[in-house]
Amino acid sequence: MPNTRKKIVEVLNLKRLQKSLLSGKKEMRVPDDVKEGHFAVVAVDERIIVPLSFLTHPSFLRLLEQAAEEYGFHHRGALNLPCRPNELHRILADETPSN
Repeated sequence: MPNTRKKIVEVLNLKRLQKSLLSGKKEMRVPDDVKEGHFAVVAVDERIIVPLSFLTHPSFLRLLEQAAEEYGFHHRGALNLPCRPNELHRILADETPSN
């Protein structure tokens, strides 16, 4: 039962993150290199701009779940992802996000 509760909390946190990113909160200053429909993440020490459409992509969602477990989502700015930049670039280049 504790694993089920943990999974529910993770899913709710992920949904909250998706809603926050998709809402495009106007009070937050967005860097100039982050175009509309995109958000920034950090993989190790590389900042990468990701299309919002990847928020529904299975491989990217797995990275977000890992990030939630490892770092939580209680910070502002770019999300830290627990992967190497080349792994994230592979996901972004090789896989088409679902619409």
